Amino acid sequence: MPQMRRIDVGEIALRVALQGSGPLVIMVHGFPESWYSWRHQIGPVAAAGYTVAAIDVRGYGGSDRPLDVSAYAMEHIVGDLVGLKAALSPDAPAILVGHDWGAPIVWNSAFVHPDQFRAVAGLSVPFSGAPSRPFTEVFREKFTSKGLFFYQEYFQQPGRAEAELEPQLRRFLTLFLTSIGGEAPADAWPVKPADARLLDGLKAPAQLPGWLSEADLDFYTSEFAASGLRGPLNRYRNHEADFAWLAPHAGRTLDGPVLYIGGTRDPASTLFGQVTDPVSMMRRFAPGVEGHMLDGCGHWTQQERPAEVNRLLLDWLSRLP
Repeated sequence: MPQMRRIDVGEIALRVALQGSGPLVIMVHGFPESWYSWRHQIGPVAAAGYTVAAIDVRGYGGSDRPLDVSAYAMEHIVGDLVGLKAALSPDAPAILVGHDWGAPIVWNSAFVHPDQFRAVAGLSVPFSGAPSRPFTEVFREKFTSKGLFFYQEYFQQPGRAEAELEPQLRRFLTLFLTSIGGEAPADAWPVKPADARLLDGLKAPAQLPGWLSEADLDFYTSEFAASGLRGPLNRYRNHEADFAWLAPHAGRTLDGPVLYIGGTRDPASTLFGQVTDPVSMMRRFAPGVEGHMLDGCGHWTQQERPAEVNRLLLDWLSRLP
């Protein structure tokens, strides 16, 4: 079992699940998740000869939870990883692994700080370089302007999603996690009007999928009952700040060893319909990417397909220079 520690990373302290010894591998989760999302990877990667540090991103679980929306800008969260690397591996660059929001976090950490991070793996969300415009403009053009609901638009107004979701955390987690898993029916994430709420039209499955147990839901529910959803949702409220921060890096590529693992049933792998071939798209921005698409896999990549992800990840790690 990993050792749980709180580590000062500069602006804040992070709760970190630590296991193993050797080169540092930092694992970064997405929404609405936890260090626990890497429960199937921590032991195998540690056993392969690495120090694994699976974090609670700021705002989650046992990590600090600043109140201001601006505290969740990408620049600050990337700074947390730089600080964690300095604390745990001051003399050698680290390796990064991220999923969902954790993927953009690790992509941009390696992109902006290549001297601190020598290799990077991202699951679900592909890397598409420094953005040409804020993502708010993209989803408002594609969804909101057409009167269609998009969950990230719903998250923009502070307090709105919190008011809906925090009183019914277990129901929210059950519906959200199962509706975009690989086994979910095609209509599990319904098309609905822009003024809908997040959970409108979502239906609980007759039984939980094999990758998600009642004990897993117990853990996630208890974590969010303690931490709330304000911090996690604030990440979505920084698209304009993230765009401004990354603008000076436009035209650059992400070099060095890069691994991408997506799922053919994951809407985030196609950037919500913007690309048809994530791996080919990534080669424009990360020329050396090694890419894999898992057939039938939904959004929760490393939880849905732990054996496949571990095989690909461990093989890639073994070949790093």
